[in-house]
Amino acid sequence: MHPRNIRPWLARYGLLLALVGISLALSLAKPGFLTVSNLINVIRQISINGILAVGVTYVLLTGGVDLSLGSLVALSGVAAACWAHPGEYPVVVPVLIGVLAGALCGAANGAVITWGRVAPFIVTLGMMTVARGLALVISGGRPVSNLSRAFTTLGSADLLGIPVPALILAAVALASHLCLRHLRVGRYVYAVGGNEFAARASGINVVGVKLFAYTVCGACAGLAGVVLASRITTGQPNAGLAYELDAIAAVVIGGTSLSGGVGGVGGTLLGALLMGVINNGLDLLNVSSYYQQIVKGLIIVGAVWLDKRSTK
Repeated sequence: MHPRNIRPWLARYGLLLALVGISLALSLAKPGFLTVSNLINVIRQISINGILAVGVTYVLLTGGVDLSLGSLVALSGVAAACWAHPGEYPVVVPVLIGVLAGALCGAANGAVITWGRVAPFIVTLGMMTVARGLALVISGGRPVSNLSRAFTTLGSADLLGIPVPALILAAVALASHLCLRHLRVGRYVYAVGGNEFAARASGINVVGVKLFAYTVCGACAGLAGVVLASRITTGQPNAGLAYELDAIAAVVIGGTSLSGGVGGVGGTLLGALLMGVINNGLDLLNVSSYYQQIVKGLIIVGAVWLDKRSTK
């Protein structure tokens, strides 16, 4: 096969091959890696990062970025936990409050970025601090505990052997895939990321599209915060530290360009799964968490480098 023909083939299937190769290598190094219980554990572990990654895919496709995800996870988890005490409200109430808290913060990001014409990096960096501060204020700096069993079931229960958080991720990913590929607003997201000036000239409401992307991203962060609070059975104001880095890394590894206009949910899920497999494998190999941080940083830099190479 000619090298020119190999490049597009690798671009399409390279990530899947890397996932299979790493999984086989880990199974040889640790036979327990490919057991059903461990694979289910991997799926459970990547669920929160996967939900965040799907949300930030919208933003990256428009050519933006969101650094506030981790803080939104904390704020949404605390907000949901405050309404999730036993016997007070149905479980749907804290869930909706958590998602709404994230969506409002995302919409605020989008509003300042579009109408205020401030760089996304600066706006979301500011929101990262504001949301973390709000989480501390609402919780009084202490974990919000005594949550109802119905609420904690969301993050810990299984349905037909599949973790509920994984089912939530699957639903979010499917809805996002259908939105981005088959709805008009999804096509507009790609158009704005591909060439914002051409999109505006063709009559697309660029401001509305960006507001939509950041709001969806915030809502996904809110949902991830609810799932995390349910899983750890408390609303932690210090939760979600550096979660935005894992989410953005998963999206970029999955083939979404930082320049916008290229990528999709399918690649994002593969990227999140690859990072989850690597983290799980390093844990099984008893690699120190210090070295794991180094590996994760190298993966992020490598993914960005490959993205820049592919866009030249």
